[in-house]
Amino acid sequence: MRKIKIKKIKEFVILLPRILARHAFLCFLAFVFLTLVFGAWLFYHYSFLVEKKKIEVFLPPAQKFKEKTYQQILATWQEREKRSKEAFDKIYPNPFLGID
Repeated sequence: MRKIKIKKIKEFVILLPRILARHAFLCFLAFVFLTLVFGAWLFYHYSFLVEKKKIEVFLPPAQKFKEKTYQQILATWQEREKRSKEAFDKIYPNPFLGID
């Protein structure tokens, strides 16, 4: 077995930015190419393959309208509306007028 030389790896990591800077244009082209490949893979995977597969959607059966529950909710709303109108129409005394 070969022994991994940490010193050589450390030197390479230190020299890597310098190497990339010397070949900036080629690195730019490589990154653009990788981006295009990744974008094409994403498009193929999430757009093209999805259209090929038949998607089955299982919807639960429509529930029957519950008239009793609807009437209860309607009564609750009417009661709340009545209370809010009563509170709005009530005249409250001004607490700052009667101070001596």
